[in-house]
Amino acid sequence: MTQPPQPPPNDPPQGGFGAPQDPPPGGFGAPQDPPPGGFGAPQDPPPGGFGAPTPPPADPFGKQPTPPPPAPGGYGTPPPAGPPPQQPGYGYPQNPPQQPGYGFPQAPHQGQPQQGYGFPPGQAPQQGYGYPTAPMQQPYQPGGKGPKKFSTQSQIIVAAAVAVALIIGGGVWFASSGGDDKKDEASTSAGTTGENKGGSDTSSGVGGGGKEKAPADVKSQVGFQLPQPKVTDVTTVSGSWLTDKAYVKTGVDEIVAYDPAKGTKLWSIPLEGQLCAASRHMTKDFKTAIAFEEGKRTAANKYPTCNQVGALDLSTGKLLWSKSVTASTGGDRPVRFEEVTLSGSTVAAGGTEGGAAFDLNTGAERWKPKVSTDGCYDKGYGGGEALAVVRKCGTYDDPQLTIQALNPTTGAPLSSFKMPPGVEYASIVSTKPLVVAADVGDTAGDGSGISDLFSIDAATGKLLTKIAADGDKYAASCRSTKVESCQHLAVGNNRVYLPTEEHEGTGEYGNTNEIVSFDLTTGKPTSDRADAGDRYSMFPVRMDGGNLIAYKEPPYDKGGQIVSIDGATFKQTVLMDNPGDESIRDAETSFSSDYAEYIYGGGRLFISETMISKPRESSLDDKEYLVVSFSTS
Repeated sequence: MTQPPQPPPNDPPQGGFGAPQDPPPGGFGAPQDPPPGGFGAPQDPPPGGFGAPTPPPADPFGKQPTPPPPAPGGYGTPPPAGPPPQQPGYGYPQNPPQQPGYGFPQAPHQGQPQQGYGFPPGQAPQQGYGYPTAPMQQPYQPGGKGPKKFSTQSQIIVAAAVAVALIIGGGVWFASSGGDDKKDEASTSAGTTGENKGGSDTSSGVGGGGKEKAPADVKSQVGFQLPQPKVTDVTTVSGSWLTDKAYVKTGVDEIVAYDPAKGTKLWSIPLEGQLCAASRHMTKDFKTAIAFEEGKRTAANKYPTCNQVGALDLSTGKLLWSKSVTASTGGDRPVRFEEVTLSGSTVAAGGTEGGAAFDLNTGAERWKPKVSTDGCYDKGYGGGEALAVVRKCGTYDDPQLTIQALNPTTGAPLSSFKMPPGVEYASIVSTKPLVVAADVGDTAGDGSGISDLFSIDAATGKLLTKIAADGDKYAASCRSTKVESCQHLAVGNNRVYLPTEEHEGTGEYGNTNEIVSFDLTTGKPTSDRADAGDRYSMFPVRMDGGNLIAYKEPPYDKGGQIVSIDGATFKQTVLMDNPGDESIRDAETSFSSDYAEYIYGGGRLFISETMISKPRESSLDDKEYLVVSFSTS
């Protein structure tokens, strides 16, 4: 799992005696990643009351930012990070992987598994994702030519190890996918095992109901390309939505709608300041929520406070309302927010000063930051079909997180689940069913923010199961300092779908990966497995009914693909195959998938940045895009 770059703060930090500050809202492609290891896991500042100086906004995935220049007012705000390095396309020679390859069995662990915190009685923690692993891969060829294939002797050794492991452990393993010439063909997962209750079986109600169908010709054409707007500093442009008539994208101090086919501007909504957070959810009549800064950025005030919450009507191109809210003990100073979400007709915004909620249609306050004698506050909310909150209590050195399902209208808790001791941050992956990700004890080890997934009964607050999501095996990630920020995973069919980390493929060069799933009731891996194919790497984009929409990142000489994976059979159907022409491919792969937004619907794909910055001198001749789109229509 990878970690994104760090943006600059929106406003001066709290006076936390040197405590690490929450970095700004996540960007996905503009700023430079800090050196490996960063400055340690980020920490929320201790609640400093509602009148204290405010911290910078949260970073993309929770790594510590490079210190920015002092902000006006002398608060000592750290300097913004630079733009990120461009990632090489998939299929280029890579450094040898450190983890064993997927698809080979491994002898079972000796002894009984340890009982982990939060497991239901009698249930043991899961080891990995259920697919046995192979011996260490062979080193790459000298000169960066890519990995060597196994020698005959190595193949014999591996085959022997496989046989022994199967005999001893009775393990289930999957054969590697076919060669590159099979990449466009639909692949299916192995049959249902006795371990997989319900299984990949149409009789169980899994899969189906998807709206996205393959066109007569899956070969796509470039829809339109939008250049990045000129900025002088790191600027958040997260937020993109697709309606029945428009593709809508955040710009600089505005929200802009474009014709989905031509890219011509349809309308623009001016904002008082730069957007700092956007809901990923949208109502059926195309309304959504945003948070933005209280004023325009100037040389004297580079980072205005993110304290404005508003609702957008994406059908009419109108800002329905915008407002700030004060805390009970903060005087008349508006509360600063870091993220915003939407559930039904409730807009909910959260941050280190507490959470507030508003009526989507009128802007009327539903609740605001409350006085709490035990130091508790609503850190952030997860929206969608239901509403849930991560509530933080305790002290700076000994925090306690509680996950609560809420009544969206009143904010009253419907159920509560306490996270394990030592969990400092948690992210809400899904609200219905309720799934939460956390890095328990900082054991993920890769900055992804995920070591375990918690499946919770929203009605009772009881833990159904805990799923080990080892950072060495899975490529999903969450921003540790933001509650609703997880990407490259999806929840549906009572399962959570995860991409595996890349590993050596069956071809002579290049890596590949798979998408697998876990049952949210039992916590056990299912038989689901979708192979990306040699030199491709894939990740979930969203659910489509009971099917899964996934994007395949291309190798250096091909275009990307959109596929639909049947939730019952896990058969892949190619919906879009992008051009492999060099100029088009360069535009598509100029985005880092960890730091970009992917929207697919109705035969159209839109890839956009979430953060932009002043161009680097070394890249002045390179084209930099805000959005690129493809279409089969």
